[in-house]
Amino acid sequence: MTGPGLPLHRRTISVTAHEEEGGGEICVEAELRDERPWEAPPGGTVHRMALTVRVRLDDMVISAARADMRTFPHAECPRITPAFDGLVGLSVGAGYNRTIQERFRGVSGCTHLYELTRALGPAVVQAAISAGALRRAADGEPVHNPRATAGVLNSCHVWAPDGVGLRKLDAGWRPGTGPRPVPELDTFDRPDRPGRP
Repeated sequence: MTGPGLPLHRRTISVTAHEEEGGGEICVEAELRDERPWEAPPGGTVHRMALTVRVRLDDMVISAARADMRTFPHAECPRITPAFDGLVGLSVGAGYNRTIQERFRGVSGCTHLYELTRALGPAVVQAAISAGALRRAADGEPVHNPRATAGVLNSCHVWAPDGVGLRKLDAGWRPGTGPRPVPELDTFDRPDRPGRP
């Protein structure tokens, strides 16, 4: 479905992660931007806000957090940014979504910064998996770490306890190898498949 003319609204959320010096932490910045493309000047920005966290890789606990309102509708909006210092000490693991909902949703926070806390959780997990794979590759080790799979179990239908992700692992697939998307399960069951162990 495509409407004619300029869009009414455009929201973009971007998340970027970097490894901190020393390799024990990652820094993850999420930014939300709401624009009205039809508004003068062209592409009027209504909201532009960022949330940056530093996360320890060994226990996935947030060690630093900073909220930043760059474009906002009311002069009072930035007064809520110190509330997001409350992310420090939270584990980006089981219970993260429930805790951020209790602390930052509704009048206890800002709806846009709250959306960024929600986006950060899964992005931090993916960044941690990437950091581990990059470290193993730099050490000349296989990129796949079977323990890394535990972070995605029960996260979607592919990684259900009886899902195709685990069945592909059992059939010999190793994450970080081969094409994306990973081929269908029956590809791994064929005796002529490339890279079969």
